[in-house]
Amino acid sequence: MSELLHTPLHDLHIELGAKMVPFAGYAMPVQYPMGVMKEHVHTRDKAGLFDVSHMGQVIVKAQDYATAATALETLIPVDILGLEPNRQRYGFFTNDAGGIIDDLMLANRGDHVFLVVNAACKAADIAHMKAHLKGVEISEITDRALLALQGPASEAVLAALDPAAANMRFMDVATLVLNGATCWVSRSGYTGEDGYEISVPAAQASALAMALLAHPDVMPIGLGARDSLRLESGLCLYGHDIDSQTTPTQAALNWAIQKVRRADGARAGGFPGAAVILPELTNGADRKRVGLLPEGRAPMREGVVLFANEDDTTPIGAITSGGFGPTVGGPIAMGYLPGAIAANGATVYGELRGKRLPLRVTPLPFTPARFKR
Repeated sequence: MSELLHTPLHDLHIELGAKMVPFAGYAMPVQYPMGVMKEHVHTRDKAGLFDVSHMGQVIVKAQDYATAATALETLIPVDILGLEPNRQRYGFFTNDAGGIIDDLMLANRGDHVFLVVNAACKAADIAHMKAHLKGVEISEITDRALLALQGPASEAVLAALDPAAANMRFMDVATLVLNGATCWVSRSGYTGEDGYEISVPAAQASALAMALLAHPDVMPIGLGARDSLRLESGLCLYGHDIDSQTTPTQAALNWAIQKVRRADGARAGGFPGAAVILPELTNGADRKRVGLLPEGRAPMREGVVLFANEDDTTPIGAITSGGFGPTVGGPIAMGYLPGAIAANGATVYGELRGKRLPLRVTPLPFTPARFKR
């Protein structure tokens, strides 16, 4: 663990009794003494505090927002130019084959675009932007931590530190003063619950985390519960459910590409892989990410091969994420199936320990989102 990078909250994790594991080059807390199951339930019922400082924080700046946004639209197939000030949007970098290089959040911060990218991809993302965007300044933020406060009590907890937090809608961004620290805050997260992501100066991160944890409704939450929460919410994990071989339409992320960037839109195409992605948006893809409910109590995890029938020898797909869903009360999974078989209610079979066990194709998410619209 000594060669791993540490987040600004590393010492606090140790003090709180976290079990630390390697993740994306960092020592990260996978769970605390409460345990993954209770951490998951606590986040759904009250509020959980996550350290996500391993993620990449990047500023893209030009002579004005429109110039920076227009440049980014050559790499990202979403409407960045039309994003209102102090609003955030989900997006992704694509390659020439239409595959997803990384998924990210991007915000209009008035004079620049603020990006949050995945930890394992941040160096490659920054290099990708620097190689392709001319006349644009790209700066990685290395002196700020990133916290996520998630769960139905999040608004009350954060508003106690700055009342303006209560006025934010889902995907709003704002600058708040929290425990004396000037923070860049978005009302968003990765759990399907209401909540906030908070970029805070590294030197003030531990003090803010402790101030949040002092609230009786807030508990520290590790990567284990973060994964089960996002899986129940039908959210993709990069490198597992989406990757450079997966198109947005295959990943059921059509909703993230606004009409203005689609065929016949005012700014249609103009991004890597448009020749693949635009026809798929109209005609559908050859395979599709779906929700899967295994019958029985045995979880089926990433890599389990899927078959159309119990005795078939040719696989038709595979599970990309799977485990136990504490809120659902049973095993859940996501995976890819041919478009013709991906209908809700269809039954497929997963091979688990030499046996073929049935799974039912089901709509995503497994638990309804509770964002504040």
